[in-house]
Amino acid sequence: MTAQIGRGTSQTKDGTQLLHYELRLPHPVEEVWAAVATPEGLPGWLAAADVLEPRLGGAVTLRWLNNEADGVHSGQVTAWDKERVAEYTIDLHGRIRFHLQPTGPDATTLRFTNEFAGDDALRLDCLAGWHNHFEFLLDALDGRPKDWSTWNLDSWQCLRDSYEKD
Repeated sequence: MTAQIGRGTSQTKDGTQLLHYELRLPHPVEEVWAAVATPEGLPGWLAAADVLEPRLGGAVTLRWLNNEADGVHSGQVTAWDKERVAEYTIDLHGRIRFHLQPTGPDATTLRFTNEFAGDDALRLDCLAGWHNHFEFLLDALDGRPKDWSTWNLDSWQCLRDSYEKD
């Protein structure tokens, strides 16, 4: 089974953006959990977890590795159910929620939600950004973590242009 990233969807209500992705991953839930909810797994596709207290109410500080000048964002763990739900609410990205469901011994469905305040331009930026990061997640799960020294805006810009046309 080859995983592909489906299009993210979004809703806007009273200035609040709600993004959704559903990924069907050919990896056991334990591997996906390690990627989305541990300091060891997160840098391979998303950000370094400088602080991650794995419990409800725990502190979290994520440091983006793509050379963002303001790439450090802090908050707290707002939901935690080991190997099922990891949710972080951080200052820049609002609420980011990973809900994992095993769909076989070597398969997991990842339902992702991102809720934040922002305008349509930020919504498009985030749709493209998460889509791009989920491509990195697929690679990381296949044993190829992101080499952040090779990161550039080209893929993100193509994705953003694509989301803007929808």
